[in-house]
Amino acid sequence: MIDETVYSTLRIEAERDEIRRLVVGAVVVRHHRVLILRRRRSDFLSGRWELPSGVVEPGEALDGAVTREVAEETGLQVTGISDYLGEFDYLSGGGARTRQFTFVAEVAAHGPVTLTEHDTHLWTRLTDEPPVSDEVREILGRYQQRQRDPRGWSAYSLGNGA
Repeated sequence: MIDETVYSTLRIEAERDEIRRLVVGAVVVRHHRVLILRRRRSDFLSGRWELPSGVVEPGEALDGAVTREVAEETGLQVTGISDYLGEFDYLSGGGARTRQFTFVAEVAAHGPVTLTEHDTHLWTRLTDEPPVSDEVREILGRYQQRQRDPRGWSAYSLGNGA
């Protein structure tokens, strides 16, 4: 589990950097495969493959946002958040400076993926070069590295400019 101070530090740094919108993303893994979702053609960044993710609501805790977004977008129940993998910044469709914090979310072993905001999903092996953005590919690379060598990583070791 992640120390609570990590969440507050991430928020403080985002505020310092004048980030106006916070988003959480989740690396969801089952049987050594990662869940990616494809945006509907009618959405901003249509057709792009991404991790389950979404906007942090005002007053919402980051871990609570991860749990809520995974459930809303996939129907899967988060049972724990085990790692922080880093962040990346981008401009939202409305032009707001946005920062996505990405975590490893453990989900219940049963249950199908039920999509509400995407048109399809894929459980992909990381060795298959998933069709995601460079930012998400970098996050997934960190996840792979973490799996190969968990020693020496702290929950926040990636924070500052990760």
